[in-house]
Amino acid sequence: QNDGCRTLSLSARVGFDSLPDQVVRKSIKHGFCFNVLCIGETGIGKSALMSSLFNTNFEDSPSTHFLSSVRLRAQTCELQESNVLLKLTVVKTVGFGDQMNKADSYQPIVDYIDAQFEAYLEEELKVIRSLFSCHDSRIHVCLYFISPTGRSLKTIDLLTMRSLDSKVNIIPIIGKADSISKTELQEFKKKIMSELISNGIQIYQFPTDDETVSEINTITNGHLPFAVVGSMEKVKIGNKMVRARQYPWGIVKVENESHCDTVKLRRMLCTNMEDLREKTRSYYESYRRCRLEKLGCRDIGPENKPVSLQEVIEAKRLEFFLEMERKEEEIKQRFVQRANEKAAMLEEAEQQASMPVLTKFEHLTLMHQEEELKLGEKKKLLEDEIAQFIEKKAVTELIQSQVSVSTPVVSLKTQGLQKVSADA
Repeated sequence: QNDGCRTLSLSARVGFDSLPDQVVRKSIKHGFCFNVLCIGETGIGKSALMSSLFNTNFEDSPSTHFLSSVRLRAQTCELQESNVLLKLTVVKTVGFGDQMNKADSYQPIVDYIDAQFEAYLEEELKVIRSLFSCHDSRIHVCLYFISPTGRSLKTIDLLTMRSLDSKVNIIPIIGKADSISKTELQEFKKKIMSELISNGIQIYQFPTDDETVSEINTITNGHLPFAVVGSMEKVKIGNKMVRARQYPWGIVKVENESHCDTVKLRRMLCTNMEDLREKTRSYYESYRRCRLEKLGCRDIGPENKPVSLQEVIEAKRLEFFLEMERKEEEIKQRFVQRANEKAAMLEEAEQQASMPVLTKFEHLTLMHQEEELKLGEKKKLLEDEIAQFIEKKAVTELIQSQVSVSTPVVSLKTQGLQKVSADA
């Protein structure tokens, strides 16, 4: 509204207010996808909770506790509410926390999340791509099940969440929360949040910048982690059939917010589903940037000048071809060297094979004569040793004979002296 500027009013309707309706119709036509990752120990209630949240049977065969490593099992189903189609994929861990060595239990989960990012990146980099028709398998939210011990987080929980907080939206939940009292549950929640903050683990916070949901999200952030109970069994209470868990001491209603936070979790997932998808895109962008930087792609060159992707690809292609030529030359040189060595060996073998029989006989005769000379020398040495031995033997026998002759004379003289002394 500066001075000298005219203000023109619209003489007719332009129609750009119909853009949101067009976007809605297009989105409904293509449908939506939402992927949930459930991490937790075997038997903590992952399948029961997913069935309760989406009113769909996600029950599968029970897993064993004796797996050598952690595995991930995915189930996909299509849900329709009114005219909105949702392709829901639930990925559950199998054997998590069952191994003796739990140091690397989180690694298969990290590899799975990176693999989904990599699959989407490969689809983006294709020459002919179809991002709308391909199945987006990137994980949008991770529901991390915490055992209701009432004490503190386990080391495996801290390690796993620390390795995942930069890759996925983590929502911590307490599984089978009906196994501890309400007082213990509140203390347990405070202790969990305190440990997460002290260890620097970033969990998903429901957004409060949108005025329409800021109030409810602010209140819900105070309920983290959610204490959930899942069940598909229906119990008759009064005149109604409700989903609940029946115990000898009473009934826990899954849909009752005073009993558990399952309804709060469902409401927050539905209310903030698009924000979860948007945060997942930001995690994917970080992964994509790191992967392209490793491949040598840069937006700015050494002199702070913009670099086109085509130039980077051509440079990498030239570098690749030069490296291939260098390796090919090395292989050729090694091949020539080995061929020369083999040829020399064959030539030597041919020379030995073509040697005349007489020459071979003379060679063997010479070798035989040399051996005879050596044996003759050894024989002479042995004969000398035998002669010396015989000579020594004769000298020894002579000395022994002289000793035996002198011994009787001495004895006779002794006897004579004894006799003279007796006569006296």
